[in-house]
Amino acid sequence: MKLFAFLFTLLFLSNLWMKSAPRIWTDVQGRRVTGDFETIRGDIIVLRVGTQSYAFPLSRLTAADQLFARSLASKNPSESRDGKRQTTDWPRWRGPHGDGVSREAGLLAQWPENGPDLLWSTNNLGKGYSSIIIVGDRIFTLGEAGGATSLYALDRLTGRKTWESPIRGGGGVNGTPAYDKEFSLVYGLTKNGNLVGVRASDGKLVWQKNFERDFGGKMMSGWGYSESPLLDGPWLICSPGAPSAAIVALDKKTGKEIWRTPFPRDMGKKGKDGAGYGSVSIIEIGGKKQYVQMTGRGVLAVDAGSGRPLWHYNKIANGTANIPSVIVDDDHIFASTGYGDGGSALLRITTSGAREIKYYSAGELQNHHGGMVLLDGHVYGGHGHNMGEPFCLDMKTGRITWKVNDNNIRKMGSAAVTCADGHLYFRYQNGMMKLVEANTRGYMEKGSFQIPNDRKNSWQHPVVAGGKLYLRAQNILYCYDIKSKG
Repeated sequence: MKLFAFLFTLLFLSNLWMKSAPRIWTDVQGRRVTGDFETIRGDIIVLRVGTQSYAFPLSRLTAADQLFARSLASKNPSESRDGKRQTTDWPRWRGPHGDGVSREAGLLAQWPENGPDLLWSTNNLGKGYSSIIIVGDRIFTLGEAGGATSLYALDRLTGRKTWESPIRGGGGVNGTPAYDKEFSLVYGLTKNGNLVGVRASDGKLVWQKNFERDFGGKMMSGWGYSESPLLDGPWLICSPGAPSAAIVALDKKTGKEIWRTPFPRDMGKKGKDGAGYGSVSIIEIGGKKQYVQMTGRGVLAVDAGSGRPLWHYNKIANGTANIPSVIVDDDHIFASTGYGDGGSALLRITTSGAREIKYYSAGELQNHHGGMVLLDGHVYGGHGHNMGEPFCLDMKTGRITWKVNDNNIRKMGSAAVTCADGHLYFRYQNGMMKLVEANTRGYMEKGSFQIPNDRKNSWQHPVVAGGKLYLRAQNILYCYDIKSKG
């Protein structure tokens, strides 16, 4: 009993120590370092020493420290705001759920004067507007360099490039890759419609399609294909924008066509024929799944099983570029576009189609590009063409609960928005990052900083994963530490 009591007391004290103080870690050669445990990924341990994170094989530590590290890993899973265990991966554009919302907690609620600590940066990623995805110990992105458009794989802990896979036909990039766990494939789309699936392990090509050649694809205007592929079960969903193939389902393993959706003849007069610049979203109505896309003629919804067109909404389409993906909340959809002939609409979807709850003219409310996020029944985003004045809207009623009117913010340009731990990460076109509290009471800024070497067309969406903020800036990727120190 005395031995049991002694071990119990030792375990209790060690748990207190684990939570409150850095540990002196010892490797197999007797060398020591003082640092905080961060995580274990496979056989790799990550320790924080000062403000830097270091990754190395767990086997380099003594047996006692290895055991201690694994006990920490088992006691401290990543958790979301609702207490459920969450992955720290970001496997598709706009995150695990495609909504731009990270489920992580324990992040900085206030940034230091000069912004969060920069952990590392890496370059040689080429130009383009691709953001990143994160899976396990890898980061994937797209870029154009030396006349070649390529998919890149990077080491998550250091940013070092692990492989580069040129895409035949090139064309530059606007969209972000997607990852499939089942077959360990990464997919990427170029501006001229080259869609590829490559092996995540080494970048080897598995299959390739071209939207124009294979489907007669067409963009509504001249900036090139910009969507990020949607993976849903065995299928990859994409939008060639052809009269006979507005939306297409492909076998994600082989690229074989499953079905295609023709554009309805009565899509409406506003906008232009062809694909828009957004990515496909999913809504379920009456127990049946629908794919919803922003096309050149506005919003189009199709039956997920067959591709049969179900309903469409033309009123918000503009004649230049329909860009933001729609926001989905239960049976409601919020859609928005920029330019003088754009605008916004809140729709309620039923088994018989879409009913307009409220329409907003371009002057009232519009999101040019940069997208919007949904949190606790409210939509947050940036309002205005070539502007990003923050706004908050009640998704059920359509009431604008608040909207910023600030000339200094207007001058910063459009804003790409991501949400994490109750805060909004606004990335402005001029490279300014702002942290804003997500609340329905009003605008509350919690810090800002200028992204280095990034003052023009800073459009890539921010990514929050594993306590880090990732910002792609053309040729460079920056990784910042945003984990709370408290």
